Amino acid sequence: MLVVDDDKAILRGLVSILQSKGYEADTAESGKEAISRSKAKTYNLALLDIKLPDMEGTELLVDLGKVNPSMMKIVVTGYASLDNAVDSVNFGADAFLMKPVSPEKLLETVAEKLKEQEDAEKMTEDKVAEWIDGRLKATEQLEKARVGAK
Repeated sequence: MLVVDDDKAILRGLVSILQSKGYEADTAESGKEAISRSKAKTYNLALLDIKLPDMEGTELLVDLGKVNPSMMKIVVTGYASLDNAVDSVNFGADAFLMKPVSPEKLLETVAEKLKEQEDAEKMTEDKVAEWIDGRLKATEQLEKARVGAK
């Protein structure tokens, strides 16, 4: 996962919490760095601040969504307001947490979003398998009809 914040102490704290539960976490201190890292490596989840030195978090949400549409994005911000929460969701956030966030709430939200992602991927795999099965049955029926017509 990718943790994006311009405050090094917050980055270290979030990474430490995540690593304590076995998650791997890379960091970025700016929006541009986050985009660059996301283009070089596929992340299943990003934790990001809404206020970054080079761009707004809402802009980063959109950009990360373009790089990896299936990435779960959780905004973790000290600038909590109804407007920020609504904007974050409208621009692609899957969750919105206020700083300071408790380790328990952070880990609960991360686990919940990763489970949602896993369920969505499983549903897609099931649909593909169902489509393939349907195509095989249709092909078998066509073959039987072709052989029966001879």
